[in-house]
Amino acid sequence: MMESRSENESESEMGIPYLFRCPISLDLLTDPVTLCTGQTYDRSSIEKWLSAGNQTCPVTMQKLHDPSMVPNHTLRHLIHQWRLKSDSDSDSNSNYYHPLIASDSDQYPFISSLKHILQSHDSTLEDKLQTLETIQILSPSCHARLIELGFFQLVLQLVFGAQQNLKLVEQALVCALKLLPHCSLRPLKDMFKEESVELDNFVAVFNQGTITIKKSLCEIVEAISSSLETKELCAMLGNNQRLLQGMVLLLYHQDDSGASESGIKAMSAFCSLETNRGNLVREGVVDGLITYLLWSGHERQNRNLAMAMLEVLLGLESAKQAVIDHPSGVNVLVKMVFRVSDDHHQGSESAVNSLMMLCCDSVQAREASICAGVLTQLLLLLQSQCDGTAKTKARMLLKLLGSTHHV
Repeated sequence: MMESRSENESESEMGIPYLFRCPISLDLLTDPVTLCTGQTYDRSSIEKWLSAGNQTCPVTMQKLHDPSMVPNHTLRHLIHQWRLKSDSDSDSNSNYYHPLIASDSDQYPFISSLKHILQSHDSTLEDKLQTLETIQILSPSCHARLIELGFFQLVLQLVFGAQQNLKLVEQALVCALKLLPHCSLRPLKDMFKEESVELDNFVAVFNQGTITIKKSLCEIVEAISSSLETKELCAMLGNNQRLLQGMVLLLYHQDDSGASESGIKAMSAFCSLETNRGNLVREGVVDGLITYLLWSGHERQNRNLAMAMLEVLLGLESAKQAVIDHPSGVNVLVKMVFRVSDDHHQGSESAVNSLMMLCCDSVQAREASICAGVLTQLLLLLQSQCDGTAKTKARMLLKLLGSTHHV
């Protein structure tokens, strides 16, 4: 019974006459009000638009000489009658047709006007910024229509196009990330080619952009790295020296901006491709991860992610040597074996496994581990409530260290 009701509601929503939809939210008007330009909106949507500092009519973009809103009682009455009729027809399982329902080409004039503003060479920077802000406040029900009309490709072109304004880029990225979970990544795949202008612009925007831009681009890298559709693009970006250098620098942001965490997630995603791992090590990611782990201000979940990433990289000899050569490299791994603040010791297994990989082939690493207090750490871990796998690996490491050192 509930399933049938849900289907009826979905069909009813799909059949809303376009004149009964708010041009901003695209939802059924509940409190229609008309502006001095003659355009009608839902009161909550237009109030949100005006409170954001906008002084124009969203559809016509005319400046409002009178910001007052007049309740549209006639439209409210028509909507009420339509809802009564629609409910009645749904209950009798009949298909209801309303003469106000327009064809696809006539629907959503507001969204079409937004697209025109973003595409037009005559639009000012202020017009485009205002349009991007409008897209951000559209309800999730609009996203499918935006994607259908090519807004994802359009905002990507604003980000990576030839003429870039950082404020415009920042707002366009916010829009792109809102649409990203609901659309194909093919536009990204098609846009970036080897030695293309767009690829150069991606790197330039990342390295010259604000922290917000860097974090947004890191999210896009995560999406690219997690999709088989964009595997080649992941390899291409992971082979760009300047981009990797910029990402590694994020690890040194010891503040609350979230930049280092975004960098960790993006580079961890890059590591899904083995070819990217060596590139990251060459650009100094190991030193960056050690610095990140040394700072106690990071949340446990992010420390564990950094530790897991370091574990993956230690499959490379170059990464092992980078840890051994770092003055605090082995020490930070030892400290991660057992942390009193970690109830579940999720990073312990990665730390123990990392030390195993280092100590198997390096007497220097074994001696450094023992000097750093690894024996005590391992014994504390064995007495804790960590899982069996971590304890098994801890015993193996104790045995390895005991074979070359009298415990």
